[in-house]
This record gives sequence, structure tokens and C-alpha cells, in this order.
Amino acid sequence: MQKTPNANRLHIGIFGKRNSGKSSLINALTGQDTALVSKIAGTTTDPVYKAMELRGIGASLFIDTAGFDDVGELGKLRVEKTKEALSKSDIAIFVFADRDIEDAKDWVEACQKNKTPIIAVVNKSDVLSDKEEVASKIQQLYGLDTILVSSKSGEGLAAIRQKLLRSLPEGYEKDSILAGLAQPNDVVMLVMPQDSEAPKGRLILPQAQTIRELLDDACITVSVTPDTMVRALEALKEPPKLIITDSQVFSFVYEHKPEESKLTSFSILFAAYKGDLDAFLEGAKAIDNLKETSRVLIAEACTHAPLTEDIGRVKLPALLRKKVGNGLTVDIVAGVDFPKNVSSYDLIIHCGACMFNRKYVLSRVQQAKEQRVPMTNYGIALAHLKGILSKVSLS
Repeated sequence: MQKTPNANRLHIGIFGKRNSGKSSLINALTGQDTALVSKIAGTTTDPVYKAMELRGIGASLFIDTAGFDDVGELGKLRVEKTKEALSKSDIAIFVFADRDIEDAKDWVEACQKNKTPIIAVVNKSDVLSDKEEVASKIQQLYGLDTILVSSKSGEGLAAIRQKLLRSLPEGYEKDSILAGLAQPNDVVMLVMPQDSEAPKGRLILPQAQTIRELLDDACITVSVTPDTMVRALEALKEPPKLIITDSQVFSFVYEHKPEESKLTSFSILFAAYKGDLDAFLEGAKAIDNLKETSRVLIAEACTHAPLTEDIGRVKLPALLRKKVGNGLTVDIVAGVDFPKNVSSYDLIIHCGACMFNRKYVLSRVQQAKEQRVPMTNYGIALAHLKGILSKVSLS
């Protein structure tokens, strides 16, 4: 369970003002000294992430954040990090420790807008004399039932764990990468070019996760590179039911695959697993409307040095410019460096986002929708540019 990637864990964010006891609460919930505790307000700076296994939930990730009432120049930066953590949270725990609860208004409204379940906690119940009044005020202002908690005595911790179970968002992380494309005993071929982007001695995360699911589903898995694909097909008695390819060799695989074999890519599978497939398919249509004066934003989940074979930094920009002209502006961001204002772009192309949880990807999709910017992902964009998107299996 501890080897589960953080991107596949339920993200539980802890939010509140400085010195409300957020760090003490997360330590009590995890049973470990996960977060630094101090009486000095503002001790927590960057969010602290702690991977745990919760009974009844499974692999989870707690996020301890800086107070959303932080001040000063550094405080503003900390608040931005807290906002980023909020966009990743599948469930938000709001910690209150006094009668001044109005500071949470914008944060609670952001959760409600994004349909993020909220658990309201009145902390320090062992020393807070007006805890019942605070709880009543929270109910009146936000319509939230509260749990009285003492991180020191353990009061309310079991109630929080039970509320977490009841607050699991529907489809917070889809159960299946393959989404019914393969059944037990089906032969599935994976075409995986091991170029300079692939970590030496290991597979990239989407490939590793897909292989694991195929094994769990009792599928017969054949892994090849483009160089050995044709010979592998000849060695099989029957064509594979499904072929999953790296997007960068879409054309080659499509040209050489048996007619009866379904074809998809790792990136397309992750478009549905991590994001909004329908939105990405609709967004791909915007490629045909691009002009040489258009602007495209390419967003990568992971940060790495540019490589000569890089899909996002090299191959996609080259294909787009070949289609619409060399004057096309292509900006590239990586990691969490996603602009707040994307309205100046004509298209956003996102990677498969194997390093992000689904909630965070969907928050970016929602941001693009609100600013009326079409958004798609690498695999879908490449299939569209190659003219084979209509021939690719999506589900």
C-alpha cells in the first residue's frame, strides 16, 4: 500500500487559520509526527504531504497547509500554495478554533463550487469554552454540521474517520484504467518505445500501472517495442484483442496493426482515468481552427529537462506548426505552474497527468471551461493530427 503512487491516493486537505491546530490534528489522525507543531502562528509554510492507509478507504494522502489568513509577502505565497492544495483535495477538513469564522467564507465557497466534500471541525474542544457557540455559528453561516475535536485527548477523531468514509466523492479516482476495453484471457499488446525519456531500468508510470491492471484482470499481456511489434504479431496464433501504444508511434502502430485489433494509447486511457474524456475530445476539434497567429499552451504534469524526443516540448509543437505555420506561439508549463488566466490561449494540450490526482486535473479542465478555452490531451491531439482519432477505441 505504501508503494501506491500519491497521484492514485485519496487527497485529504486540512485547512484553517494559523494556529487553529491543523498540524496537531493531522498528527493525531495519522498517529505520527507528520507535521511540525508549534504555538507560533505560521509554523507550517509549504504544504506537508503524508501518505497513509485508512481503514475502509485505502491509500490516502493527508495535506497539512499553511493558514489561509497568513500575511505579508511570504504569507501571500503560502496562501497560494494552500489554494493549490485545495484544488487537489478530494475531501477538505476545515479546522475552526475560535468564534472568528468569517475568514473561511471564500474557501468554503470554493469547495462548494467544485463539489468538494467538507468536514467541519471545532478543534481544541478540551480548552475552548464556547465550542458549542462556535459550532452553532458554523452551522448558521455555512450550513455545515461540525465535529468537536481535541487532538490532545483524541475526542472526535473516530467521528472524523467515519465522516471521511461517508464523504467519499463519487468517482474520486476511477477504478479502471482500461474501462472495459479488455476482458480476462484477452491478448493485449503494449507497444512501448524505450526512448531517452524512459527512466533507465524502469517503465514510465502509465505503462507500469496499465501492465499491473492487465495482470490483475487476468489478461495475456505482450510487451514490445515498435521494432519488435511486427515479429511479435507474426508469432501470435491470433491477433491481439487490443493494442495499447505510446502516442508518439501512433501512425506506425496503426499502419501495422491487424484490422480486427482495437487500438488506443496510454495517454488516451489516462485522459478518461484522470480527466474529462468528453471535454478532451471536444477540445481536439479546436486544432482545426488554429491559425499562425494562435497561441497554444502545453501543460506537463512532471518537471524534467527538455529532451530531443520530448513529445510535449518537441514533437507536438513541430506537428502543430507544420499544420498551421511556424508563427504559431507555443508556451510550455510544467508541474504546478499552470497560469490562473488562460483566456489568451486558443487551445490547451495537457499530458496524461499520471503524476496528478484526478481532482486536480478536473480543476484545470473546469478552469479552462470557465475561461472558454478548449482543452485536450497529448494522445487525443496526436491521434487527431494523424487523422486516426475516429479509428481509435475510447471505451
